[in-house]
Amino acid sequence: MIRVKVCGITTAEDAGVAVAAGADALGFIFVEGTPRYVAPAAAARIIAELPAFVTAVGVFWDHPAGHVKAVAEECRLGALQFHGDEPAEALAEHRVPAIKTIKLAREGDLARMDAYRDATIMLDSPARWSEGEARAPISWELARAAAARRPVILSAGLNPDNVANAVRAVRPYAVDVNSGVEARPGRKDADKVARFVAAARAAASDSA
Repeated sequence: MIRVKVCGITTAEDAGVAVAAGADALGFIFVEGTPRYVAPAAAARIIAELPAFVTAVGVFWDHPAGHVKAVAEECRLGALQFHGDEPAEALAEHRVPAIKTIKLAREGDLARMDAYRDATIMLDSPARWSEGEARAPISWELARAAAARRPVILSAGLNPDNVANAVRAVRPYAVDVNSGVEARPGRKDADKVARFVAAARAAASDSA
């Protein structure tokens, strides 16, 4: 069964929406100055109320290892997502499972996956993070080539209307959504979240 991560959670209400829809993981962005940044103390309060088997993922971007460790401990994160230029050895410093984002624009980018053999790979766009506008999806053909090599999380430009086609085309291990299920930057739309999760799961069942 495909896994679904809803990223950019900033409130307990939105966490509840994602959990009710059946999300397997929630993403909390600790990158200061971005539209969906959440302070560690606020995230910790939300995460403390999550049910068992819902994974809290902290998103970082070239942060010092000490900062990452401190936030992971304060928030009791279940996984760490590294979105910058972190080398493989930096990920290995942490005991929490790691996700490494590979920004996929051309076939040559696939080779970057090889350096991160101990991390789960997330495929994302090289475009800057959305501030509310729709993002263009990455090449699903390239993403399928990546998924043929190892399990991947597919991200970038996904929404309730295209996620089924994306799942059928790429056959990823998981999908990740942020702005595609928002009512406005930093706040989720309950109907979009529910439709996204349902569409991803149905497509994965069809492709099994």
